Amino acid sequence: MISNRVIFLSLFTLASPVLLLGCGGDRPNPTAAAGTLVIRANGEDFVRQGFTSKDGWAISFDHVYVSLADLVAAQTEPPFQAETEDRWQATAEVTVAGPTVVDLAAGDATAEPLVVAEVEAPAGQFNALAWAMPPAPSGPSQGTVIWLQGTATNQGTTLPFTLRLSEPLAFTCGDFIGDERKGMLAPGGVADLEATFHFDHLFGDGGAPPEDEINTGALGFAPLAALAQDGVLNLTSADLQSRLSPADHQRWLGLLPSLGHVGEGHCREVELTR
Repeated sequence: MISNRVIFLSLFTLASPVLLLGCGGDRPNPTAAAGTLVIRANGEDFVRQGFTSKDGWAISFDHVYVSLADLVAAQTEPPFQAETEDRWQATAEVTVAGPTVVDLAAGDATAEPLVVAEVEAPAGQFNALAWAMPPAPSGPSQGTVIWLQGTATNQGTTLPFTLRLSEPLAFTCGDFIGDERKGMLAPGGVADLEATFHFDHLFGDGGAPPEDEINTGALGFAPLAALAQDGVLNLTSADLQSRLSPADHQRWLGLLPSLGHVGEGHCREVELTR
C-alpha cells in the first residue's frame, strides 16, 4: 500500500464511513479476531495550556480547528519508516473517510486528546497512520485547513489573533513514539492511535535554548504581530503571502509540513490533490 493513499481515497465511494480490510488489504474478514481502535487528535499542552514563543510572546488558544479526512491506520510488515520509505506494505488496514473538524483546544488544560473515530479493527499492531487535511467543508472553520484563534501577550501588549490557513496538507506516518506504546490491539480489546500536531514548530519554544533546533527553524510570533492592525491580528493565508517578507513567508510555508507527527514520531508530508 503506497503511503500517498491519502491522495486517492476520496475518489472511491464507500458503502459506509469505515472500511475494514483484512490481511492483504483484499476484502473484509469478519471472522478475524477484532477489537476497537480509537483514533485521536492531539495538539499537546502547547495548545491546551499555552506556551511562550521563541521571541517572548505568551500564546494562549481559544480554538485550534483542524480539518481531517481519509484517515488510514495500518498494520505493516516490515514496520514502515516514514522518513526513509515512500511505501508501506500493509497486512491490515482500517479507513475513516471523513471529513471531520476537531478543535484541539477544546476542554481544559488537562483534557485528553480528542477522539476522531472509533472503529472495529483486526487485532495486531497498528504501526502506521496517514491522514489528509483538506479545507473544512462546513462549520466554524469552513474553507480553512487550520484555524488558530487566541491571544498573544508580550511586554504589556495583548494581541487577539486569528490565523486562517488554507494550504491543504497530508501526512503518512510510522509507529507512535512516546512514553507509552500505542496501536497494540488485543482481540476484544481497545487501543489508541494518535495524530499529533506540534505547533511549537511554527512559533518556537521560549522554554528551550535559543540555539535549539525548535527555535532556529521556527518563524516565531513577532513577524506576525508586526502585521496587526488596530490592536488585532486577523490574517488568512493570502494575507500572509502578501504581507510577510518573501523570506518569512517561505519559512512559514516550509514549517507547515512539519506540524504532523505521531507523538514524537516524524511523518512524511505528501501532496494532497482535490
